[in-house]
Amino acid sequence: MSTDAATIRQALRDMRAEPEGPARNARAERLLTEAEQSGDASLVIEALVHQLQVYNYSSEKDKMFVPFARLLKLWDEQPGDFDQFMTHHLFWMFKWVSSSMIDQPHIPLAAIEKWQAEMAHRYRLAGHSERAVRQGELGIAQHLGDLERGERAFTAWLAADRDRMANCHACELHGQGAWQVLRGLDEEALKTWAPVLEGEHVCAHEPHDVLAASLLPLLRTGRAERARAHHLRGYRMVRPMESMRYSAALHIEFCALTGNEARALEILAERPAYFTDSGSPGSLMSFLAVTALLMDRLVALGHGGQSVPGPAGTEWTAASLGARTRAQALALAARFDERNGNGYVTQELGKRLAQVPLLDRLPLGVRAAHPVNAGRPAPAPPVADAEGAGAPDLAALLAEAHRLSEALRPEAGDAWRAVAARAEAEGAVLAPLDRATLEDHLAMDGTLPPAEAARAFRTAAGLYEAGGDVGEAVAASARETFARALGGETDEAAALIAPLVERALALHAGGGATARQASGALVCRARIVEQRMLRATDGESHDAAVADLERAARELLAFTEPRRDEGRLATRIAEALGCLGDVAAHRGDAPAALGLYERAAAEAHDAGLPWSAVDYEVRLARTAAGLEDHATAERAARSALEHGDTFVSPSGRARLRLQLADLLAATGQIAEAADLALDASHWADEAGESGTLGAYARHQLGGWLLRLGRAAEAVAVLETVLPDVSAEDHGEGMLVQTLRWLGEGLMALDEPMAAAEHWLRAADIARTWPEQHDHAMLAQLAGQALYRAELNPEAEQAYARAGELWRALDEAQSLVRTLRVRAWIALREGPSGMGAARAFMAEAARECAARPELRAELAATYWQTAELLAQSCEGEPGEAADDPVRVVYEEALGYVERAAETFHEAGPDQLASRTGALLMAAWLEADLGRGRAALGRAAQVVAAYEGVPEGADETVDARRAEVESVRAYVA
Repeated sequence: MSTDAATIRQALRDMRAEPEGPARNARAERLLTEAEQSGDASLVIEALVHQLQVYNYSSEKDKMFVPFARLLKLWDEQPGDFDQFMTHHLFWMFKWVSSSMIDQPHIPLAAIEKWQAEMAHRYRLAGHSERAVRQGELGIAQHLGDLERGERAFTAWLAADRDRMANCHACELHGQGAWQVLRGLDEEALKTWAPVLEGEHVCAHEPHDVLAASLLPLLRTGRAERARAHHLRGYRMVRPMESMRYSAALHIEFCALTGNEARALEILAERPAYFTDSGSPGSLMSFLAVTALLMDRLVALGHGGQSVPGPAGTEWTAASLGARTRAQALALAARFDERNGNGYVTQELGKRLAQVPLLDRLPLGVRAAHPVNAGRPAPAPPVADAEGAGAPDLAALLAEAHRLSEALRPEAGDAWRAVAARAEAEGAVLAPLDRATLEDHLAMDGTLPPAEAARAFRTAAGLYEAGGDVGEAVAASARETFARALGGETDEAAALIAPLVERALALHAGGGATARQASGALVCRARIVEQRMLRATDGESHDAAVADLERAARELLAFTEPRRDEGRLATRIAEALGCLGDVAAHRGDAPAALGLYERAAAEAHDAGLPWSAVDYEVRLARTAAGLEDHATAERAARSALEHGDTFVSPSGRARLRLQLADLLAATGQIAEAADLALDASHWADEAGESGTLGAYARHQLGGWLLRLGRAAEAVAVLETVLPDVSAEDHGEGMLVQTLRWLGEGLMALDEPMAAAEHWLRAADIARTWPEQHDHAMLAQLAGQALYRAELNPEAEQAYARAGELWRALDEAQSLVRTLRVRAWIALREGPSGMGAARAFMAEAARECAARPELRAELAATYWQTAELLAQSCEGEPGEAADDPVRVVYEEALGYVERAAETFHEAGPDQLASRTGALLMAAWLEADLGRGRAALGRAAQVVAAYEGVPEGADETVDARRAEVESVRAYVA
């Protein structure tokens, strides 16, 4: 055990970078013991202060009181052992200790009031403002529910002067907004918090806390989109911090009240210790309460028996954990009330537990590992109306189902399912034709596997035959054959469909089948041929199937177009045109396909059947996008979403949104694209496709959020996407793009180490690609991140790798830029690195000199060489000609002069760079004691911008301001 004071102090400083938690607290305790053994009183004080800091930022806040009492005793007995810095900490921590007492129900209220008075007394003696004292008093009043005292304290807090003992601006604004929320003033609170939320005021726990506190006020004031953004940004900030249990609870509460129960369960699972950490009973009570609220939601949704995360050592269901946490939270509330002498805490807890959802659904854009939303109860069946009439009887349901079927409405399937449910409930036996139509619709809705659908169609055909509708029986048999083709029996289906088509046409010719029934068989033949085309394994069979599809589609069109007035044939005509569009598309004739898809959609719209146009509009949008006809593509995609959203499956809803989103993004409409991708991710989850379609939706969402400058949200989304994206399932390209976007977002959040990890992983994947540009770019990006993280050897290695790749790709400009950065990395090594730094700059200059198109890069290399030389010097240049600093400054001046000349040669576009170089030359001349020469350089800058009015160009204004600085310096 070391007792060296310097070693202990360094260990105390190093401890600040360690993660919060019991391990860090234990280390602080060991260091205090070592400090005590050193015999250095000031070191003991410093160790006590550090111990208080780590306790405060941990789950063991209840340990603060003993070391603080000891610290205060040392102050009273030996104030001379406290330097100015430790004195400040002593008084600063008075606030922490006093406010933490409120959260400890075992501490009597009288003792809390006594400590509050003690703090006020000592602050007054020390000459400090009472601002922090009044904020502490407000905390007591809030906890007691004493609104009159709270309002007095709040007013006095704001009226008192800010001094060094006042909490930071961010924490003060948090407290002020919290009081306004308690008073029901959500709008005022959000205005108060704005400077924290916008990054004007921050600290160790802000904006973390304010982001969490703002969630429900935002929802209550109708700002759901901002609430979602605050959740994504805020939870990512509190997630690694053990001391943020109260804020984590607010995020769970937000999820529980917005239809995001699965997300709330994930948060709950991340820190099981939150259920048992007892150092802050107040935050424990809050955490237990929102857990009970969440469990109540799950029980209400029918998931009471679902396994959920809870305290370690026991298997929990939603029902059992809900009962456990509710009882624990109420027990803690009772302890607080007993201590306080009123029932306020229990009353407020009851309100919190009784909350109902503020929104049924708020898509977050992040995947929940165990979705529960898909299990929400189905809508209740019809009940008695307001006049007391009962729900529709079976006859009425049958009539409605037949009406919807005749009208070709997409709701017909649901209507027939209602008929089936009512008939089963009543034990009624349907007539053969009714039963046939029921089986037909159950098979047509797309939810049954192909084999089961084929059986249902076969049953329907038999029932139609028994009911005397031979035409519909043949049509149903054709549908059975198509279902078999969907199941992979394409050859068998092709053989079976031919006689069915002949029979249907013969029946129609003899009056035994309607045109729609006969055309139904023709449609099924075309669909079977299309299946053969899609499943073709070689070019010859594919081309043959395309030719067969064209013949089948033209026969369908030839049959239906002359008979369009016979009723309900518009969808058949549209189908024929759609198949012909597919033929054109497969033959590479996109313009022809576009026209045919447009005609198919128009047929459906003109017939008043817009829902039947959706599939053609999807194909139309895709084809138009390939032809860069963005207006047509967007119009078709919007129409498909508008008319298809009410009846397609959840998967279809996701796909319709993603198609439109991709089209909008291609034309720069990023904000709407992001909204659609967000909604698509929800529907993909509902469809059970989180890891496939949902992963793509979130991948796109993350990229678009990044383009919108919403890096915190983008990172939160992409971090949840990354585990789902694999090279095997999604392709290396999507994986690399996800990693790249994630790195960009992390750099924007100033997390370069994490960014570098993702970019290096992406570079390793791209290493094997035939085209190496992406590999080079990713290696360079990783170098940038490592450079910012000041990991010099790693940055040098990444830049060296990028440079080799740029050289092999003959991309000289990128190579030159890597060489210059490597020079700056070398400079970080101090004087020993100057040789390598000079060599890198010289190599960059040689690469540029051989290429006229890199004249500006050559000038930039000279300029950076000058800057590198000047920054390598310590101190000012001396008067002697051989003074080392003076010699380097003279060399730097030579380089910057060459830079200015070369920028001039590179053309007028480089004027701003040229004048920047001239100003650097002026400063160097001034530092070398040549004032007249410095003013001459400055005059060149003024002359370069002669005639440019003030305020017309920010760069010009900045250059002129710097000229004045040079003149003032020389004078």
